[in-house]
Amino acid sequence: MKDQAQSVGEEGCFADGRGLSANSWSIVRVDLKYGLEGLSVDVEETPGFLGVLRPTEPEPLGDPSGTIAESLGAPIALRSLSEISKGRKSACIVVSDSTRPVPNRLILPPMLRIIEDQGIAPSAITILIATGIHRPSTETERRELLGPEILARYAVVDHLSKERSEMVQVGRIGGTVPALINRRYVDSGLKVLTGFIEPHMWAGYSGGRKAILPGISSVETLEYMHGPEIIAHPGTEYGRLDGNPFHQAGLEVMDYAGADFLVNVTLNSRKEVTGVFSGHPVHGHLAGCRFLEQHCVRELDGPLDFIVTTNAGAPLDCNLYQTVKGITGASPVVKKDGDIVIASRCAEGAGSEEYRKVLDMVDSPEVFLCRLREKEFFVPDQWCAQETYQVVAEKDVWLYTEGLPPEQVARYHMLPVDSIEKAIEFLLRKHGSDARWAIVPDGPMLILRLSQH
Repeated sequence: MKDQAQSVGEEGCFADGRGLSANSWSIVRVDLKYGLEGLSVDVEETPGFLGVLRPTEPEPLGDPSGTIAESLGAPIALRSLSEISKGRKSACIVVSDSTRPVPNRLILPPMLRIIEDQGIAPSAITILIATGIHRPSTETERRELLGPEILARYAVVDHLSKERSEMVQVGRIGGTVPALINRRYVDSGLKVLTGFIEPHMWAGYSGGRKAILPGISSVETLEYMHGPEIIAHPGTEYGRLDGNPFHQAGLEVMDYAGADFLVNVTLNSRKEVTGVFSGHPVHGHLAGCRFLEQHCVRELDGPLDFIVTTNAGAPLDCNLYQTVKGITGASPVVKKDGDIVIASRCAEGAGSEEYRKVLDMVDSPEVFLCRLREKEFFVPDQWCAQETYQVVAEKDVWLYTEGLPPEQVARYHMLPVDSIEKAIEFLLRKHGSDARWAIVPDGPMLILRLSQH
């Protein structure tokens, strides 16, 4: 199948000399989320085209700063942040790293004012960047995340998952796996979690407990959470919380480590705030998930032959490591031996050096997955490769990117493509002019499911 795909020529003709379809269908222009600038493509509305599938857009808040401030005083299922902060001697506020578009400059100032008003000195407040197993943040990224005023006034610290001395065991996941969490957080008098809620391929939805697991957890703990059994579990999927072992482990670890207050937001495709969910770390998060679910789930009445999708643009499509989210988000509605075309900018290339090493280990998707199941090795970023190659083993993945050369894409067992339009034209030849297909400009921001009816 891949040999056939690679026979598409520069002009969109096939190796045997056949031209493109002469049928005349109407043309639609679609703007895909791609990097900062986006990517426009012109496509034909063929008979099997299901259309452009998007999450519905809740109205942005007219006064997000005011709504955030109000929510701190009237939170969900909890006393106000002012009351919660009384008598505490120190505070730790967990924030997401630069791969997440959390509006920290809106969230943090009113929160910090309240905390200081209750007697916690600025020198006793730590802002902890939840890097998980990502690389540390750069000075430029910190400035963009938090603004110069916050950087100058408070201690801003990256979580370093490999620094065992910075971790403390708070309990055991399922009674067996050590839950090792950042010591600064555990030792803090007031513990506050921030973030935003979006569909997540393992946790169901991001936000809430995810700020702790994996956000500020040790790499040793994440060996279990990112291990082959969890990744392959049928309950770890987009939009699912019940019966999801990743979600349940996150709640368990949050209970061990403690969490006093939560501020999560939802965003639309323009990164505008559409909802604020402050208060109880469990109930506040669930309220946000229920709100988002109304807007981000789409059921299809049957599988697709192919799909065109994205990784939701910047900052999420910064590298190939993150691009797995768009790939796995599309996969459930594409038939076996179908095709996924994904546009992802990958300005940082493949990702970390560790991740590149994992990708270079993959002689074939099937053999690599077998080695993972046999636990021949464990490297921190193997989860991402496992997710990717679980899809690639069954479907062809075509990648449009400016961040990786075609030969590198091919070496990673995906199909490089220099034009989304040409890829669509080829796939209409492959699957037939009546092929069922769709475009998802927002990528994993839309949860796709097959109808059970």
